[in-house]
Amino acid sequence: MMETCSSPEDKPSMFVIIISFTIPGMECIIGIIGNSFIMVTNGAEWVQNRKFSTSGRILFFLSSSRIALQSCMMMESFASLIFPSFYKEDTVYDTFKVIFMFLTFCSLWFATWLNIFYFVKIANFNHPLFLRLKWRITRLMPWLLWSSVFISFCYSVLFSQQIYNTSCNHSIPDPFSNSTKKKYIINTNVINLAIIYNVGMFIPLILFMLAAILLIISLKRHTLQMESNTTGSRNPSMEAHIGAIKSISSFLILYIFNFVALLLYMSNVFDDDSFWIVFCKIIIAAYPSGHSVLLILGNPKLRNTWGRFQHQICSCYFSSCSWTLSGK
Repeated sequence: MMETCSSPEDKPSMFVIIISFTIPGMECIIGIIGNSFIMVTNGAEWVQNRKFSTSGRILFFLSSSRIALQSCMMMESFASLIFPSFYKEDTVYDTFKVIFMFLTFCSLWFATWLNIFYFVKIANFNHPLFLRLKWRITRLMPWLLWSSVFISFCYSVLFSQQIYNTSCNHSIPDPFSNSTKKKYIINTNVINLAIIYNVGMFIPLILFMLAAILLIISLKRHTLQMESNTTGSRNPSMEAHIGAIKSISSFLILYIFNFVALLLYMSNVFDDDSFWIVFCKIIIAAYPSGHSVLLILGNPKLRNTWGRFQHQICSCYFSSCSWTLSGK
């Protein structure tokens, strides 16, 4: 059992509040914009074609969960820093943690299925199990996505049971006056947290790492074959393979760092206003934002749509400027 104490009367310093709002807040805003773009692009595809492609369906689920997750992170950060006494109420604290973990589990599972889908479609292996998965992955994916939502809900509900217990001590003496002040104490059952956390997140982590490593091996092997058969400069296909290897490696690094930061953040091993808690928040907010940016840059359809969107924004901006100047 781990115990963390905090006093609502002793609010975090202005420096902690500014850092906690600016860096994770900017990351969340970037992530919400990027994931909103991904969601709208794939939603428009569904409206036009009356059906989802498999990758579009996964991206729609992933971007939706991350918009909700980063919105929840901003609300929780605001409540914990500005209204700590309200945030530390037992029911409110548990509600925030349950919603946060549900959206986190969903996001990680959807990212894992996206990585597995790319692995199955891009990699080249002759193993019978891989070939069978390659043939059935499109039909399996809707069932896998909805099953992930159900599993995430079940694991997140467990966070409201025997993990956190907040209590308030009204009799803490104030050394600067003759009165007493209250401190909020958060008891964390680290053993139960570790069990639920690892069971809920270790499986998608292993699947994500396995698919990413096998895909990198397949792409690297194919790139070496292309290099041996090509003289002179690299061709566009080889550049695309090298770019894919870099993108997948970045996904993997972000995923692992996010996994560790989440464990430290949820276990309450640090004080609420400590540097390490702020650092964990920065990493947790950076993962969905960074992943969404890499998805847009690495997906030709999303990249081209984003380029057209930027062109339209610039055209509207210059048109408005020209109209304003001509009006003068």
